[in-house]
Amino acid sequence: MIGQLRGKVAAIGEAHAIIDVNGVGYEVQCSARTLRALETGQDVTLTIDTHVREDAIRLFGFRSEVERSWFRILQQIQGVGSKVALSVLGTLSPHDLASAIALGNAGAIEQTPGVGKKLAQRIVLELKDKAPALSMAGLDVPQGPKGASLPSATPSAAAEAISALVNLGYNPQHAAAAIATAGAELGEDADTAKLIRRGLKELARPL
Repeated sequence: MIGQLRGKVAAIGEAHAIIDVNGVGYEVQCSARTLRALETGQDVTLTIDTHVREDAIRLFGFRSEVERSWFRILQQIQGVGSKVALSVLGTLSPHDLASAIALGNAGAIEQTPGVGKKLAQRIVLELKDKAPALSMAGLDVPQGPKGASLPSATPSAAAEAISALVNLGYNPQHAAAAIATAGAELGEDADTAKLIRRGLKELARPL
């Protein structure tokens, strides 16, 4: 299975790009957002999701592991296949998608071509409790000296703490950043309540 491709962008199509890896051109299906970020001749590294079927092997390319995770998670929803999942990620960034789900904003997802009101509502309902908080936390973890990741609390506690702050009305991105900072300071043993208290103090700081 191909998990990553590193090479030059040889060509860009309407829904795919050709990535030249040592003289071999791989056709990679990408979201409109990813394709807009590519340029012919550009050196690029894409995270790949490989779909193998009896009649074809299809490669789907993403700029980050988080984006690929969303692609996989979205397809767990009835009515969402690879085409619709790519369309959603072409309309909303992983962070914007996480925010829309956390806030119950089905209207934002409904802006995606091919996604109607009922499907948008189903995506929000089925993913609200398990995906967005963890994804946002992964996007906003601060870095220590020389880019080293700081220690953090357990993912479940962090997810619950972020969800609680969002329910209190805080911006999802700010909530995720505050809990990431709190987890780095309190360590892996921090429970949800401690993270929330420390996160509230972080959010109360003047900008």
